[in-house]
Amino acid sequence: MTRVEAELEPRSIGRFLSRLAGREARVRSLCELGRSASGAEALKAFGYGRPLQINYELDGQLKRVVLRQVKRNGFGRERDSDRIADVWQDFHAFNHLPRHTQALDMAILTPEGELESIGHARDVLLLTDFLPGRPYADDLVRIMTTGEHSSLDRQRVDALADYLAGIHAVQHDDPLLWRRRLRDLVGHGEGIMGLTDSYPAGFPLAPEADLEQIEALANAWRWRLKPRARRLSQVHGDFHPFNVLFADGPEFHVLDRSRGEWGEPADDVSCLTINYLFFSLQHSGRLEGALGQLHDQFWQRYLSGRPDPEMVTVIQPWLAWRALVLASPQWYPTISDDVRRKLLRFAQRVLTLERYDPQQVNAYLEPETTG
Repeated sequence: MTRVEAELEPRSIGRFLSRLAGREARVRSLCELGRSASGAEALKAFGYGRPLQINYELDGQLKRVVLRQVKRNGFGRERDSDRIADVWQDFHAFNHLPRHTQALDMAILTPEGELESIGHARDVLLLTDFLPGRPYADDLVRIMTTGEHSSLDRQRVDALADYLAGIHAVQHDDPLLWRRRLRDLVGHGEGIMGLTDSYPAGFPLAPEADLEQIEALANAWRWRLKPRARRLSQVHGDFHPFNVLFADGPEFHVLDRSRGEWGEPADDVSCLTINYLFFSLQHSGRLEGALGQLHDQFWQRYLSGRPDPEMVTVIQPWLAWRALVLASPQWYPTISDDVRRKLLRFAQRVLTLERYDPQQVNAYLEPETTG
């Protein structure tokens, strides 16, 4: 039984209302909102259709309240976190609009079927354990500065490729969630449109016409990829060098998994591989040398561990998204105009490709020739 399916009995509702009122509340009947509260169905376990109307007695008076649960659907509520965010937003918004029904409390449903109040909460924080190590970005800065890599650097690339190939091998059947991930890639505040909106108006390296074209091309990719729900796999979701911690050898830990458990493997592959390009651009203006070798090694190792002929036909919008992040003057204000210009050009170019060739990255950085 999942946490969404945990049973809620009338006695649990009574205990919850009693705690809320500070004195005994006796549940008299329950029914789905809009239905009669009489007969055999009057006292029943929590339903998952309409909101639940609760008729109860407090201090000899009959009172009525409604218990609402946000249901999973394809309109922005595909994940548990979406539904929880809706409850949080409703609780803090309902009471500020004249004539609106009043929100009395927020509650969580425990695995034991008990309701517990969290209406007093003002924020939600996450407590994790501590993991030692240094971010993989430190390695890339060193390699960028020295122009050299070591045998340990090569071992670490293999370890990263093997890790992603392993987690991506776990697949999940959920077309609804697949469509959501594609929609978030293009339209979410952390996705492509959120990034294009973050560029300042009149920014000379990113004219509005170019950003609009990127959005249009990315949305075309969303439609192209919608039928490929079978690709939905276990992902990290933000597998960049600052979220990977190495200690002394090739063993590592990861931080800050983002945007849910399931997605497109190209998300993780693009997030890591574009950073070899990013650091190399800052060194020499192109992908080459030690960082270019590690880039090529990752691709070869990953695809040998998890053959995926479709990868080069789906990765384009994820590469464009990550390029927009790295080129953003808000996220990376100190990089040179040349690096920023090439990243933006890369974002536009890859979106026009039917097949992405990791061996042709430098060609995607140059202006297209005509005639």
